[in-house]
Amino acid sequence: MKYLLDKLFFRSNNLDNVSYDLKNLTLKTPANKIFESINSYSDLSEVRYVGGCVRKTINKDKIDDIDLATNLKPKDVCNALKKNEINFYETGIKHGTITALIDDYKFEITSLREDVSTDGRHAVVKFSNDWKKDASRRDFTINAIYSDREGNLFDPYNGKDDIEKGEINFIGNPEKRIKEDYLRILRYIRFFLTYSKQKHKPEIIKYLKMHLDGISKLSKERLLDELKKILCSKVLTKITKDKFSLEILTSIFPQLKYFNVFTKLNSYSSNVLKENDFIFIISLLVIDQTDNVDYFLYKFNLSKKDQKRLKNIHEFYKEKITSKAFTKENLNRVFYYKGKETIIDILNFGIFKFKKLDNDLIELIKLYKDMARPNMPIKADNLILKYKISEGKVLGDKLRMIEEEWVNNNFKISDQQVENIINN
Repeated sequence: MKYLLDKLFFRSNNLDNVSYDLKNLTLKTPANKIFESINSYSDLSEVRYVGGCVRKTINKDKIDDIDLATNLKPKDVCNALKKNEINFYETGIKHGTITALIDDYKFEITSLREDVSTDGRHAVVKFSNDWKKDASRRDFTINAIYSDREGNLFDPYNGKDDIEKGEINFIGNPEKRIKEDYLRILRYIRFFLTYSKQKHKPEIIKYLKMHLDGISKLSKERLLDELKKILCSKVLTKITKDKFSLEILTSIFPQLKYFNVFTKLNSYSSNVLKENDFIFIISLLVIDQTDNVDYFLYKFNLSKKDQKRLKNIHEFYKEKITSKAFTKENLNRVFYYKGKETIIDILNFGIFKFKKLDNDLIELIKLYKDMARPNMPIKADNLILKYKISEGKVLGDKLRMIEEEWVNNNFKISDQQVENIINN
């Protein structure tokens, strides 16, 4: 009877574009295999789309992830997937999340749950089969919209209306929801910048500011993950136009000093941002002629690859840039010693940072994108055979000097130049 009442009172048969698009999501992705596996597991088992994919469908945004909720407990979800030979891994089974893998798609399947206790950072949960209780523990109305595979919505907090009106509303008491998980401060900013057509409500401003210190309880990994979602969305150009959002972001991430670089973008810069390159966007926000980037790297645990990438850009721009920085000789050195990614980053960085669009930099980007890294023509064997130099430190030093000369001479070197280096 409970499930019948659920269907009668909380669903809306949306025979409109939203319903059509959600049906299409089922048809065009392997999601139907998930629905078949879980819905057929028992007489009462059910799975529904939830969260981002429903929200984005309503807002006509591109869907880049598919989350689902089910009234099965995690071990039963695993059994249902095994029975249907669907690969999965236990992403966060403690909190009820299983990730299924079908073809190139990932599906996060989370069991319905209630929060037993929270401390602003973690929640102790118990699993449930009550869809309304699962919805009531979520943060915002726009994240508590569920849909079956046919596009029938279960929307107990009228999240669809809020998306269409451009309102970001907490479910229940806003202060209580913030204190349950302080990451919701940043999530509010992300959703406000993405969906809102209204002004910030004064009481929300008050609660967010009042509990900003709670951010210190969160792991650096969670903060960085949420920052990535903000910076890689379509809201960068809106941040400087929203004084409160900018204030919150720079309070939490004081190293992000240069959001103004995203105002009045030219067409080239806009296209670069569409690539959603998180590390490059971070470089634009933190790199200057101080140790700001080092402080950011100290606070946040980026991969060694990403750290190196930021440091390479910083190495180029840490001194005041003159025309000599962009000579072909200097850029060739960077290209040869640091690689193609670094030279493209450096040139793109310049295009964003310089006030006037420099078409010469764009031409250089095209040049280096098409250029293969040259191979040094003089090898150790050549020197050993021709000049009778033994292996060891002297040979290594001579090779490095020859390489330097070759790079500085636009990847050219004559026999006479080599001989001069050997004889000196």
